[in-house]
Amino acid sequence: MKKIILNNFGDEQEMKLIDGEQQKPIDNQVLIKHMAIGVNFIDIYQRTGLYPLNLPSRLGLEASGVVEAVGDKVEEFKKGDRVCYCNGPLGAYATHNIVPENLLLHLPDEIEFETVASSLLKGVTAYFLMHDIYKVGKEDTIIFHAAAGGVGSIASGWAKSLGATVIGTVGSDEKIDYAKSNGCDHVVNISKESFKDAALKITDNEGVSVVYDSIGKDTLIDSMDSLRKRGLLVSFGNASGVPDPINILDLMKKGSLFITRPTLFDYVKTREQLINASEKYFDVLKSGHVQIDVQQKFTLEEVGKAHAAMSNRKTVGTTVLVP
Repeated sequence: MKKIILNNFGDEQEMKLIDGEQQKPIDNQVLIKHMAIGVNFIDIYQRTGLYPLNLPSRLGLEASGVVEAVGDKVEEFKKGDRVCYCNGPLGAYATHNIVPENLLLHLPDEIEFETVASSLLKGVTAYFLMHDIYKVGKEDTIIFHAAAGGVGSIASGWAKSLGATVIGTVGSDEKIDYAKSNGCDHVVNISKESFKDAALKITDNEGVSVVYDSIGKDTLIDSMDSLRKRGLLVSFGNASGVPDPINILDLMKKGSLFITRPTLFDYVKTREQLINASEKYFDVLKSGHVQIDVQQKFTLEEVGKAHAAMSNRKTVGTTVLVP
């Protein structure tokens, strides 16, 4: 097998592709031959050390493929099954990975390997953001930052299907039409205009119900100022850097606001929660309300290029590694 190893935190060059001996699954473990591998911002945060790992470490949390072998205590899966996972264990950046049965999901025949590998983590993220943290509905106007990105392009269409008015932000004019095609009612190029001013104009100065902010440092304060009274800011990423500390009194001054900084893994801690979130995502995929556009494909050898493209916000839609 081939796998990516990280020996030191740092830039893309620290990821090394090596040959390794393939272990056999035992007990409740399942050996997966990968057909496609997802690339996510959390992988970049782990590579740089923002989210520390014990080194040396493998990388990657999400992939799809076919079961090659199972441990003697596995009950739900057999050789040849189409499967996917998005909740670890680390090691998806490889031709194969051994995954505990409780983290593995059956992949419906209607969904392609590349579609799910490039989007499952993002899809279940969109689910917990718009169902568990805040139930988005037809009375809501929301802001979703990075609307042309992986999570944003999924969440926009999903929120639209729930009846919400969706304001999406992008970083360039080239991404405006793409964001609109995925469900945004309004799209703001934040490199040219203020999304706060746009949101207040659209809502007649009331503000939006909720802001989903994965950009972080560059947008957090204006995200707060875009909210209605008792609105919710969901900060779930740091693409522009970790936000500066917030004075808790500002939440009162700005309208008795709420703020949360969640991680998906606290919302899919049980197998039941993971299955529920993934099935809801599979359902919205099959309904056509959300369509996955795999715009970038890289080989394992090109994983550094994949990370660089995402870090520099040069991607639209989703990105996949093909082993």
